[in-house]
Amino acid sequence: MAYIIALSLLLGLIIGFVLPINIPFSYAPYLSVAILAALDSVFGGIRASFEEKFDNLIFITGFFGNIILAGGLAYIGDVLGVPIYLAAVFVFGSRLFSNFAYIRRYLIDRMRRR
Repeated sequence: MAYIIALSLLLGLIIGFVLPINIPFSYAPYLSVAILAALDSVFGGIRASFEEKFDNLIFITGFFGNIILAGGLAYIGDVLGVPIYLAAVFVFGSRLFSNFAYIRRYLIDRMRRR
């Protein structure tokens, strides 16, 4: 299952770099936080797959829920004139690095056992 997630992420990145999609500058803060939230969900899904706890429903709801929550925080902060999106960047960024560290350790341990 982790290979499907990683392959989907890679395919999405390739499509994103190949297709000429222009995002208005005013949407950049929302999109950047939403992408960070999506990556957090993807890395969390890979970690859950390695722990054999992966659940499609949890992954899909977490993926879209995180994106909506992060975008909503960025929008509310924009309306209020307060950089609330930094909270989302901090939380999703720390979770992203934590999940990456777990995945890295898991793969290194797996390679050492061979």
